[in-house]
Amino acid sequence: MTARSPFVFLIVGAAMFAAAPIIIANAPNEATMGLVYKIVYFHVPAWIMMFLAIFVCGIASGIFLFKDRLSADRLAYSAAEIAVLFGAMGLTTGPLWARVSWGLWWPWDVRTTLALVLEMTFVAYLLLRKYGGPGSEKLAAGLALFGVFNVPFVYVSVNWWRTLHPQTTVVPQLPPAMAGPLWWCVLAYLALFIVMLNGRRRLEEQRATVDRLRLALEED
Repeated sequence: MTARSPFVFLIVGAAMFAAAPIIIANAPNEATMGLVYKIVYFHVPAWIMMFLAIFVCGIASGIFLFKDRLSADRLAYSAAEIAVLFGAMGLTTGPLWARVSWGLWWPWDVRTTLALVLEMTFVAYLLLRKYGGPGSEKLAAGLALFGVFNVPFVYVSVNWWRTLHPQTTVVPQLPPAMAGPLWWCVLAYLALFIVMLNGRRRLEEQRATVDRLRLALEED
């Protein structure tokens, strides 16, 4: 990624987010859920970005564990923070939708429970990195790999067990008038994700540089 790329994604993302309310407002309401259905345009992209951040974190953690690349560890740490952020967005918008559609804030079905566990896994990752002491990076990397393997279970749980959530076939079968705004929002969130990940990674690299300089000064 070139030095100008984050600014390009920032501009594109800002433009897409500015247009998103108009696009969402013009999208049709769902026949049974009505206006509350449009929460899906925020809820689904948030979970997609969380899953993407988890995969980035998991792959980078694997590289760090098996090849001991510190740059991969810094990328994993950055992605974990973003995963927790988007996961919190998903866990916030979900109950808003559920309260109107299902009559309760939190149904404790398989998907919601697994999603909560997944969010808590990466909260634990961040706590471990901050308070775990020496060697916590390796243990946190293993925890990230555990989280990656949980993502498929969260996704397919609605197909394997009886839950209140729609099955995974719903989104691919959306009519164009609904699918278009959804994928517009997904791309807007993706632009935001790229900008955030690049910025957080650069911050972590600069922090590592400052730590090296401080250690060099202390040794002198």
